[in-house]
Amino acid sequence: MSAFLSLLLAYLFLGLAIIGIFIPGLPTVPFLLLTAWFAARGTEKLHQWLYAHPSLGKLLIDWEQQKAISKRSKLLAVFMLIVSWWIMHFNVENKWVSILTALFFILIAAFLCSRPDPE
Repeated sequence: MSAFLSLLLAYLFLGLAIIGIFIPGLPTVPFLLLTAWFAARGTEKLHQWLYAHPSLGKLLIDWEQQKAISKRSKLLAVFMLIVSWWIMHFNVENKWVSILTALFFILIAAFLCSRPDPE
């Protein structure tokens, strides 16, 4: 993969991660992890900035070193999954979509909650 494409994808996923902070249902951490992965291949400057960032850096370092997610991040993520599902449930005509989404969100929440807390 070319450095330019990696750089482009890193910035795309960074944008999605930032948007995910404010929009329920759009995940932040997976996009942030993808940003770090592509930045490592596309631009050392962005990669260093991510790891040095006061908020984002700790999330990345905890995940990279321990595969851990902070209790606060888990609670916030599960809360946002519940809010997202609740909003969608009352705005979607097809109840199967609501049921399948609930099952998917439960799997995501279970995965998040199964990760250890950082040391």
